[in-house]
Amino acid sequence: MVETLIAAFQSAWNRSFDYTGRSNRGDYWWFALANVIISVVLLLLSNLADFFGWLYSIYTVAVIVPSLPLAIRRLRDAGKHWAWIFITLIPLIGALWLIYLLVQPSVG
Repeated sequence: MVETLIAAFQSAWNRSFDYTGRSNRGDYWWFALANVIISVVLLLLSNLADFFGWLYSIYTVAVIVPSLPLAIRRLRDAGKHWAWIFITLIPLIGALWLIYLLVQPSVG
């Protein structure tokens, strides 16, 4: 399980600028779990030293780089057009709808 988590995290960072192809549900959600774990750890450590607060801020911005192409590949794998990513611009409902699209099974 830990190996899968690490492999998905590395794969997402290795394909940071790859908007082609597909990513299955496992790839996406394992990466999401790794992000939550890292963010929580950095946030908890930020109470100990300001350095970790800065590190948390930098990580939060940097993680956008692999997250966007991964979400687009995941949408493509679910049979949706990449432009569905913009549904998040609709407050609350948009984010929930995107989550719904991301949990859909793979097509084809």
